[in-house]
Amino acid sequence: MCAVDSLHWLPPVPRPGKVVCLALNNSANKDRIIRGPAHPAMFTKPASSLLGHGQPIRLRKDYGRVHPEPELAVVIGRGGADIEARNAYDHVFGYTIINDLTSPTMRADDTFHYRAIHPKPDDPSRIEYIDTWVSYPGRYKGADGFGPIGPWIVTRDEIADPHALIVRCLHQGRVVTEDSTLNLSYKIPEVIEFLSHFMTLEAGDIIAMGTALKSAGGGQAVQTVDLNTLGGPIAVSISGIGVLSNPVVHR
Repeated sequence: MCAVDSLHWLPPVPRPGKVVCLALNNSANKDRIIRGPAHPAMFTKPASSLLGHGQPIRLRKDYGRVHPEPELAVVIGRGGADIEARNAYDHVFGYTIINDLTSPTMRADDTFHYRAIHPKPDDPSRIEYIDTWVSYPGRYKGADGFGPIGPWIVTRDEIADPHALIVRCLHQGRVVTEDSTLNLSYKIPEVIEFLSHFMTLEAGDIIAMGTALKSAGGGQAVQTVDLNTLGGPIAVSISGIGVLSNPVVHR
């Protein structure tokens, strides 16, 4: 038998059809959201962004600031469309950990402030211009290595309540944030119902439920942990699942 620490870990789902992530899905965000949707907001990460436990996060200097986001991930076991919330758990295979790395620098670089074209409300044949800000998460969420995930999947029957789990983020061994999945604004059943209304969920798909935000020890937030400057390791632990840890290197 080999020691677990000597294993070369791969993502527990190597090539999911899609990784769907929930944006600002934590009740701690309420005071920070000036205006937002009254439903789950989502974006996707490419499978190529996923990285196994213990594997190095390879950052480039031109990525700018890169910070961690510790999250519970739901692994779909049985696909479907238009899934009702009351049946949602029938489609869940299990749970794992994901670190939704984010570069605010690239987000700012990829943000447009432009005049969007809309039909006039009183005359749809004519147009009006409305000032709009929009950013697309292709780079700042989907760069290679921006999705450490694992180490493994804990099956659904092993987690009595996925909304009673403690999530911690540790930088260089020090706890930065500690929160509970109880504080997720939208819970798993309603998220699966909402997502499956717009896109068919398939076996192996991953849903990242949103970031633990409450600060621990001196009030530091994950957004202040710049992995490009401070290095690693960076770890996420979730009770009942385990610990996902990754070193940081530059390329």
